[in-house]
Amino acid sequence: MSRVEHLFARLSLALLWLLTGVVSLTAGQSIGVEVLTAAGVDRTLIVPLIWAGSLLDLALGLWLLSGWALRLCCALQLGVVISYSILLSLLAPAFWLHPFGPLSKNLPILVLIWLLLRDHDKRTELT
Repeated sequence: MSRVEHLFARLSLALLWLLTGVVSLTAGQSIGVEVLTAAGVDRTLIVPLIWAGSLLDLALGLWLLSGWALRLCCALQLGVVISYSILLSLLAPAFWLHPFGPLSKNLPILVLIWLLLRDHDKRTELT
């Protein structure tokens, strides 16, 4: 992966994490509430769980933008995407067939994160 490709990969993943974090707290919060309610999660835990996931997403996006410890950041991203995918598969397996691909899109995202992890030594600056 070239330096420019590496930078674009980092920036696109950062944007994805940041947007997901914001949307999960705003327009998409009702979807999270619906999924967790349908899964039988205690009502008192639903909002804190949504906030925790959103804050994690925002932190990963900001971390990617910082460029600090990218190898660790990528490893954590892989773990988070795999964990989210397993949890959502258990709670709402129909999301695999959703036309917007809330689960299926995670497969190419995992590949992109892996490519960044593989090429972590090719540091790029944001400017």
